[in-house]
Amino acid sequence: MIKTLTIEPLTREAFAPFGDVIESEGRDYFMINNGSTRRYHQLGEVQLDEQGRGIISIFRARTLDYPLAIKMLERHPFGSQSFIPLFGHDFLLVVAPVGDGGMNIDPASVRAFRASGRQGVNYHRGVWHHPILALRDDDEFLVVDRSGPGNNCDEFFFDESVQLSLELG
Repeated sequence: MIKTLTIEPLTREAFAPFGDVIESEGRDYFMINNGSTRRYHQLGEVQLDEQGRGIISIFRARTLDYPLAIKMLERHPFGSQSFIPLFGHDFLLVVAPVGDGGMNIDPASVRAFRASGRQGVNYHRGVWHHPILALRDDDEFLVVDRSGPGNNCDEFFFDESVQLSLELG
């Protein structure tokens, strides 16, 4: 199978099968801090198994070369994983549905999104995704995910007959 992924704009509706879009645009809020602050409440849910704990990290990512051959995806079966851009730069996402829980991905189900620098994402537990795809060198992301016992990162490598490509438009 040969497929060039079409990069879609990141919207809450389009991304819903994979997780949450973390953004304030068009979202409800309430006022706090004596009326000086809008709180956009619960834009995503941190999902953890009973043995894990939530942690906050910063990832510094480098730009990859495009067109990019998508050779693998990863998932985190014990907890969700959120990425929030710290410098306001756009970034890319490549995702596939959770599936039946097995270690298999239908290449036809793989999708690509472009997040604006004002959007973050929260991958739900078990959602297949490509490692971070920064569009600028040394871009930084605030990451909320799980720490704890067990291997919380499965990797799936596509067979050589599957050629998925991501091109910047």
